Amino acid sequence: MSQAGEQAGPRPRQRGIWGWMLFDWAAQPFFTVVTTFVFGPYFVARLTEDPVSAQAMWSNMATISSIVIAVMSPVLGSIADQSGPRKPWIAVFAAIKIGALFMLWFAAPGSPILWPVIFMILASIAAEFSIVFNDSMMPRLVSAADVGRVSNTAWGLGYLGGMIVLILVVGFLASDPQTGVTLFGLPPLFGLDPALGEDARITGPLAALWYLLFILPMFLFTPDAAPGAPLRPAVSAGLRELRKTLSELLHSRRSILRFLVARMLYQDGVNGLLILGGTFAAGMFGWVTLEIGLFGILLNVVAIFGCLVAGRFDRIAGSKTVIIISLVLLLVATLGIVSTGPGYVFFGLLPLSELDAGGLFGTAAEKAYLAFGLLIGLAFGPVQASSRSFLARSVAIDEAGRFFGIYALSGRATSFMATLSFSAVTYATGSARLGMATLIVFLVAGFLLLLRTPYPAGGAEQ
Repeated sequence: MSQAGEQAGPRPRQRGIWGWMLFDWAAQPFFTVVTTFVFGPYFVARLTEDPVSAQAMWSNMATISSIVIAVMSPVLGSIADQSGPRKPWIAVFAAIKIGALFMLWFAAPGSPILWPVIFMILASIAAEFSIVFNDSMMPRLVSAADVGRVSNTAWGLGYLGGMIVLILVVGFLASDPQTGVTLFGLPPLFGLDPALGEDARITGPLAALWYLLFILPMFLFTPDAAPGAPLRPAVSAGLRELRKTLSELLHSRRSILRFLVARMLYQDGVNGLLILGGTFAAGMFGWVTLEIGLFGILLNVVAIFGCLVAGRFDRIAGSKTVIIISLVLLLVATLGIVSTGPGYVFFGLLPLSELDAGGLFGTAAEKAYLAFGLLIGLAFGPVQASSRSFLARSVAIDEAGRFFGIYALSGRATSFMATLSFSAVTYATGSARLGMATLIVFLVAGFLLLLRTPYPAGGAEQ
């Protein structure tokens, strides 16, 4: 086996690397404005008159998506290793994602809830499958020494792209229902009416157009793998390679297996925070699109800073150290979020004033939630970007597709457990706060297992 990160042939031009990094810039607005900060909270708080049931339905949507992603990602990654080029696969899934996002415009208040759920499932699956193929291109583009810096920089670019789109939404499209103007004091463009949910529904088409425009540099400039076997033989060979990879993980490469299981657990907690954090705030404080959007902008500013710092620290101290520090910050922040309520934080150990000063984030509890959210913003980018570079340093170029497919599985195989745990506890207790508390279990379990994982995880565990 060649060394992880070893280059086969000449290095790609710098524009090829930038084209690859712009994929994150193109893809992130879907997760930022649709899944987390705008459409998701709208789905919970305004699409129906039952926020608790809607929040559980949103969680169920994520659960179904995660199961499909977990089952199919390793298969697709192994097939890609045999067929060669990744770009055709990305193009197919981009078409599905873009079409599904445009359909979210029709999710008006009072309309059937099933259709936006179906389109969100399609968009989520297509987005994650595209990420599998894009991630598997990374070891071919950069050296092992630079992979952490490039991965974190790309992730930071993604947050910057998400933040820009979020600013467009809250600054020009989403108005406060009471004042009728946006964050910048302007009437919303195109006459969008928040009473009809148009300020949130527009995020689907907007994220689709952004994605379509900014994945073009990757298609134009980033070198792809050479053509391999035709599709049918590639499928057969890919399935054989997948079985071989699973056998290797169980016997000769158990350190990678340990990392993947650890990542599976802590990523469940991270996914839960990203999917449910905005909707949790909307349900607890009654935040509207303007407040959720501003909250998201602040988180993305902090996330960009976190990724830039982590990229440099990853090169010095290694990916494992960055992940461990990030998980500690996420644990503190999650505990703070679930322990915050009107008039208190940390389950009442720290009383807060219940006076509402008016305006955005007017209560002390909202400000405390904002502070914990910024801590999450600082950590959730580096924990994901350095996990990606951890694996890239641990596998060879010609096996990157199958291992990144299993990596996607490790990020999704049990992620339905996090959202399912949230749904089950929320249904059983009627408390979204107790549902959010289940995420701590996943973060702690992944953290403890990662501590015992060798780095890089290239060989058999001794």
